[in-house]
Amino acid sequence: MTTPWFSLVLMAPALLLMALLFVWPWLRYGWLSLHASSLLTGLSVVPNGGANWSRLARDGRFWVDALQTLRFAGVSVLLELGLGLLMALVLHRPSRGRGWLRALVLIPWALPGPVMALGWRWILNDPYGPINALIQRMGWPTVAFLATPSTTWFSTVVVDVWKTAPFVAIVLLAGLQSIPRDLEEALRLEGAGPWTLLRRLQWPLLAPYVTLAVLFRLAQAMGVFDLIQLLTGGGPAGSTESLALYAYLQAMRFLDFGYSATVMLASFFLMASLALLWLGWMRWQGARTR
Repeated sequence: MTTPWFSLVLMAPALLLMALLFVWPWLRYGWLSLHASSLLTGLSVVPNGGANWSRLARDGRFWVDALQTLRFAGVSVLLELGLGLLMALVLHRPSRGRGWLRALVLIPWALPGPVMALGWRWILNDPYGPINALIQRMGWPTVAFLATPSTTWFSTVVVDVWKTAPFVAIVLLAGLQSIPRDLEEALRLEGAGPWTLLRRLQWPLLAPYVTLAVLFRLAQAMGVFDLIQLLTGGGPAGSTESLALYAYLQAMRFLDFGYSATVMLASFFLMASLALLWLGWMRWQGARTR
């Protein structure tokens, strides 16, 4: 019988690796957010008494980007959850070629983010992209997908959903595969249709998998960078700029590393708050259905 100390020794390498990869950088960010390190200080680190956080509270661009990031994350994650559930239900049904279909579904998720973003930038190009070329052949005016704030924001959501909905589908499919077939057959014998089966059996048992998928996707959507940088560059007029892109610009364009660390920490706290709210809501839903 293993003791708790023995288990801790076995986990020590993994815990040390996690500390090096996650805990230490965030401690460094926290320390840097309380110091000034920019061209004004000659890139030397100087304590500033929390001036970065005071600047953050008054920074209108930060709050605009925070709202834009929240909107992007909320809409894209909800769409991915709905589409991913639909895809998982289709892939869960026995059919010929189901293995090939599951492999094909994973292709968008497997594509590298920069490659996918550049590909969609060409697809949505006006007037030379394939979509607008097809629209022109139909005699309709072309659509400037990446030229106006409303269509550009919608395009970023569509591209993100196209790439990451398969991830949600695979996670939910794993949950569906774990449900005993006897329970499903028993409900079908009682006359339950697909909707009743989903509402009464599958969805409650999928709760842990839904939570896992949403938390993963929420963290990625709140930290979205490569998609926005390569597809829109944060434009037009900053209408798609995310918090991660704002922090990147502060560090790499303006060389203000202290304020960039502050923006990153604030983004992390915002994401953690959303994750806690989701966990609380799922726990409340679980208590209600008991």
